Amino acid sequence: MFAKMILKIGTRGSRLALSQSEWIKTEITALHPDVRVEMIRIKTKGDRILDSPLSKIGGKGIFVKEIEDALLRKDVDLAVHSIKDVPSDLPEGLHMPIFPKREDPRDAFISADYKSLDELPSGATIGTGSLRRSVQLLHIRPDLHIVALRGNVDTRIGRLESRDLQAIILAAAGLKRLGLYPKVCQFLSVDKFLPAIGQGALGLEIRQDDDRILDLIGSLNHGPTEVAVKAERAFLKKLEGGCQVPIAGYGRIEGEEIVLNGMVAELDGSRIIKGELKGKGDRPEELGIKLAERLLREGAEEILARVYGGV
Repeated sequence: MFAKMILKIGTRGSRLALSQSEWIKTEITALHPDVRVEMIRIKTKGDRILDSPLSKIGGKGIFVKEIEDALLRKDVDLAVHSIKDVPSDLPEGLHMPIFPKREDPRDAFISADYKSLDELPSGATIGTGSLRRSVQLLHIRPDLHIVALRGNVDTRIGRLESRDLQAIILAAAGLKRLGLYPKVCQFLSVDKFLPAIGQGALGLEIRQDDDRILDLIGSLNHGPTEVAVKAERAFLKKLEGGCQVPIAGYGRIEGEEIVLNGMVAELDGSRIIKGELKGKGDRPEELGIKLAERLLREGAEEILARVYGGV
């Protein structure tokens, strides 16, 4: 069925993005040895603009739009995304039906001199490019000095090694995929430090009418990851969240249920609204919406209105 087929994967050009796409390529060729898989590197807006916070240059879509445009033009057949970079609404004509098994969802603390977040001295400088991480850091350690950090994983670690910073926070999944797990000093528990929506998970995006590609990649889907990510993304969509407001969420399967934790926070970390809901594993979106509605009632609506309204 797939003999002599050429599959073009659209990917960002960073070392991490290429590593993730190469993993998908390996999985596909193992299943379908006759398929020739080509990697098409695409530079996104987020890759070009590195001197501004994400919240100032367009939010989540800056890492996927050019790749999605290539999909719609049929320049590529498949896009491999980090879920945390993908907006809750996809362009017309595209869908994301496949979610491979999730990697470690936690955030990781890295430092040359300190073994944990608690060990950092008062006033220490810690780097992160994420509002979500910043507010949770400030909530736990209001004495810390947070520095905006952009660039790929190697660039961020370079800032640390140059002694420009005392510590940085990065996603554990990316470090593991790049073979950099040994650099981690402390993994931050999801109970106290909620990850980004979809952190550690990949999504495979294709054209809605491309049944042949769907048949080709269908077996790469991991059910528990799909359920968890759908709950998290429904939570985000209900909150109409972007990179301008600190929102976090993490879903996991426990027995027959899905457990979803969510958070909305003030920009300065002074107030964090958290919640947890459990529900049926076959209704993940419903659970995400319910948790979002609960947090909105408990004060998240005021925070979102203030942030988006500039009040």
